[in-house]
Amino acid sequence: MTTPLRRKVLLMYITRVSGHRQATLAIQRSLRQLDENIEVPSVNGFGYAFPILEKVVNQAYMSVIKRTPIVWDYLYDNPKVVKNSQSIKNFLHRTSHKKIEMLLNRYQPDTIVCTQAFPCGMVADYKRKNNLPIQLIGVLTDYAPHSYWINEGVDYYIVPNEDARERFIKKGVPPDAIKVYGIPIRLKFATQLDKQPIAAKLGLDRSIPTVLIMGGGQGLGPIKQVVRSLTELQMPLQMIVLTGTNKKLTKWLENRRETKDKKIIFFEYSNNVDELMEVSTLIVTKPGGMTTSECLAKGLPMVIVNPIPGQEMRNTDFLLKKGIGIRIDKTNDIGEEIELLLKSPERLAAMGRAAYENGKPHAASDIAKLILEQTPRRISAASHVNV
Repeated sequence: MTTPLRRKVLLMYITRVSGHRQATLAIQRSLRQLDENIEVPSVNGFGYAFPILEKVVNQAYMSVIKRTPIVWDYLYDNPKVVKNSQSIKNFLHRTSHKKIEMLLNRYQPDTIVCTQAFPCGMVADYKRKNNLPIQLIGVLTDYAPHSYWINEGVDYYIVPNEDARERFIKKGVPPDAIKVYGIPIRLKFATQLDKQPIAAKLGLDRSIPTVLIMGGGQGLGPIKQVVRSLTELQMPLQMIVLTGTNKKLTKWLENRRETKDKKIIFFEYSNNVDELMEVSTLIVTKPGGMTTSECLAKGLPMVIVNPIPGQEMRNTDFLLKKGIGIRIDKTNDIGEEIELLLKSPERLAAMGRAAYENGKPHAASDIAKLILEQTPRRISAASHVNV
């Protein structure tokens, strides 16, 4: 009796602490739930191909974002920059070919799924030049696509909304190659939970508003200013703060656990963000794609403070357009604006409904189903060896 070969799917992302990796893990979980025999390793594509360059680029990116964000605003998806950087992009793709060959020989995947544009471009270039039959799928993790995603050799693009789909079509991507599934998040965000036991576990009072404050995995943004401003409000409220890798912020909060009549709970990391969102009245956060997608799944109104130019600004535009969030540019206005919002239950309810209506909490499962449909169980592994 012949035993069918296992499906083999390789997932690629960039940066260990990132929404790209979280999206990869969500897809990985869904694939394993649907096919317990599947082989589905995940690799940091940029770090694997260019380990030193990855560190340099990450440091440069963080420096630009913190010190001169206007520079990043100019660089991000600027048609002139895209055109002028094409030669650099082509050089990096060519330089990565040996590493990509080693990767494919090691895992022999039938399908490769990339949650970031750079590894997607590397694989697409290698696939095209070697005429490989590998299926390649690009999964966007922000609400507005940029031009670096467009590569010959990508079989499917997974986009978060119809606006992104239309933009890709205008850039020449065939409509049938675009699937509007959403940004992949953990399935637990799709489940409505009983708020009372969660609040009791956290020591929260369900009768007063709860504001969740996040700044991504690195605890970025004016979180201190937000906490100070909310502390000064006359109305009762309580705060949950996620600090990520920001050690200075964690230490600062340790001295402010109980301030006036405001309760402050904080965590560096949390495995129950879905529960924290469930018991929160609204969230003050960076509008990263993953966080935004999770908030939509939970129907959580969003307050965006000083979004980073580039992808965060475009995500913010989406949230404002859909009536899901508000944007505050001046940190001095944070407390006043949030107080107005908390005192407007009808407006909060409308924002929550808009979030639910635009949420796609089953994106990871839908993506996994597409992958399995396009990845037959029986396929010759020899076609990927020593190209």
